[in-house]
This record gives sequence, C-alpha cells and structure tokens, in this order.
Amino acid sequence: MAIYQERQLQEVSRQFQIYGQILHAETCKIGHINETYSATYNQGGTRVRYIHQKLNTGVFKDPASVMDNVMRVTTHVREKLEARGSSDITRRALIVVPTRNGHPYYQSSAGEIWRTFVFLEGVQSFESVQTPEQAFEAGRAFGDFQNLLVDLPAGSLTETIPDFHNTRKRFAAFQQAVAADRFDRVRQARGEISRAMAREGIVDIVLKEMAAGTIPTRITHNDTKFNNVMLDGETGEAMCVVDLDTVMPGSALYDFGDMVRTTTSPTLEDETDLTKVEMRMPMFRKLTEGYCSTAGEFLTQTERSLLPFAGKLITFELGLRFLTDFLSGDTYFRVHRPGHNLDRARTQFKLVESIEQQESEMQKFVDQL
Repeated sequence: MAIYQERQLQEVSRQFQIYGQILHAETCKIGHINETYSATYNQGGTRVRYIHQKLNTGVFKDPASVMDNVMRVTTHVREKLEARGSSDITRRALIVVPTRNGHPYYQSSAGEIWRTFVFLEGVQSFESVQTPEQAFEAGRAFGDFQNLLVDLPAGSLTETIPDFHNTRKRFAAFQQAVAADRFDRVRQARGEISRAMAREGIVDIVLKEMAAGTIPTRITHNDTKFNNVMLDGETGEAMCVVDLDTVMPGSALYDFGDMVRTTTSPTLEDETDLTKVEMRMPMFRKLTEGYCSTAGEFLTQTERSLLPFAGKLITFELGLRFLTDFLSGDTYFRVHRPGHNLDRARTQFKLVESIEQQESEMQKFVDQL
C-alpha cells in the first residue's frame, strides 16, 4: 500500500468506534465505484478486521442520504432477522460502525466521506456463478432481502441516484452521446450502436406498468451482481447481501433482471471472447427457483410473468450504460484498459442475444413454476 494511503487510513481509523491499533490494510477490489480497504486491528491480543470505504461522491452526490438509507435498511433487516429467531445475525446483516461522535460516516478536512463496517468472517464472494446451487442461493438471498424490506415504506428511503433504472432516460443519454461524439469514438462502436438502436422498443415496458400501478414500487437493491452475495465458506449458504448504496425505491423486476445478467452467464462482464457468453438455462431455472422461494410471498402475477423479460431488459440497460460511458469518455465506470467499457457493452449485448434466443423457454418455465 502506498505511504499516503497508510497515513490516510491511520487517520481514518481513529475516527470510528474501533478500540485497538490498526496493524495493516489491504485494498479490496470490490465494484467499480468506491475505494475499499480491509483493515486488521489488534484488539486485546486478538486480530479483528473491519471494512473502511471511501464513498465516491462523484456518483453519490448526497452521501448523507445514502448513509441514512443504509442505516434504515440495515436496522430494519437486523430487527426482522431477530424477530424470526435467525442465528448468526452478525453475519447475515451488515453492521455500520459509528464514528466517535455517533455519526454513520466521517467527513475528512478534504471533504472525503468514509464509512466503516464490521468485516464478515468466514464468507466469500465470486465474480461469476460456479454451480446451479450457487445460482439458487443468489436468487434466494436477494429474494429474501426484498422480503425482509417489504414492510418498510418505500417513501422512507431517498432515491440516491435519480432515475437509476429509468431505461427511457438511459436510452436518451445514449442517443445524445452518439450525436455529440465528443471523443470521436462512434466509429469504433458502430455495431454496438446499431444493436442498441434496434432494441429501443423494449425500454418503456416496465416503466409503463409502474406508471399504471400494475407493477408496485418496492424497496430494491438495484445492484444484484452475484459478487454482492456473501456465501458461507464451508456450507455455500448465502449469508448476507452487501453493497447497499443503491438500495432505494424501484421494481423487484430490476433486481431479478440483474441477477439473470450476472448469474446465468459463465463469463465476467468484460469478457472479450464473445463465444463464451451465453445465458445458461440450468442456471436460470435454479436462480428463479431460489428467488421465488423467498420473493414468491409478495410478487404479483404481473411481476412473475415479466421475470424472463426483466433479464433481457436489465442486461440491455447495462450494456447501454457501458456504451454511453465509452462514448462519453469513460467518466462513470472505472476502466483498466483502453476500450474497457466498449468490451463490457459488447459482452452485455451478446448476452441479450442469447436471452432472446431462449426467451420463450424461459417464459414457459416461469409460467409453470
């Protein structure tokens, strides 16, 4: 770790209600947005770990609202788990460590926003699903997360990223990026632009149903990548859902759609060998079974019927976002090589095509479930 970061974390560590000496910290390569560290402390001769995370205020422009949402959600989930009589609750619900003065986050003199969580021991995450059993656990975990929050009023949470899943506005932003072509990148992405334009007809379907009230607004995670589910290292059971910055009012379909995107393909979201990218039906079946085993208590018939479509929609939406960011100069998602966001977009669009080829079979399975 760089000296600057070590000194920075020494200062950060003193701001939170952690009693002990920080020994060392390691960078965690989690997500595209925030800067995350696993820090080890000596507490009375025992080594204890915490997560220190610097919030990306370029993305989350209202950190106070983000942390208010996180506190409301983690508190509610913990209370519901206690009411259930669940065991091992400290590994099933994130615990925010308050600052010395009782706040949920610390703001440095430079304006940086830091928060701290209890480290979840004995769990692991995976970038991609390895087995159908893991797909089931992912679906069960996110379905249960929604179920635990179903009685928390959606209006009690702030929309931390306005219009996050507004596919019509995402499409309009894409069109504007193509028209502006500020970085002379349209010529590199003509095939992807054509694929996106051809699918404009799908962007309003869920939005119209929500506006009509046939799809209810719920509290949803909005970033249901498989690596946001922590699995027990020994049993493989899903223990905890993490990365709660985008938890806000939305549609349950958005969450399920992103699960389809991230659990049914064997590749990472930036795979360059597109022959490897496919929607695997065995994974979809187990994912759907797991999700409905916990979310089935509250899903409406309209929500159930649109589950296969949701996978196509959200995969397309993220491909659109990657493509828009590429055309706009890579200002949102972290990139690690030239053309990284274009590679990501190509992978998503290939997965959309695979879903389209199997959509009728997916629909038949859901209808019979």
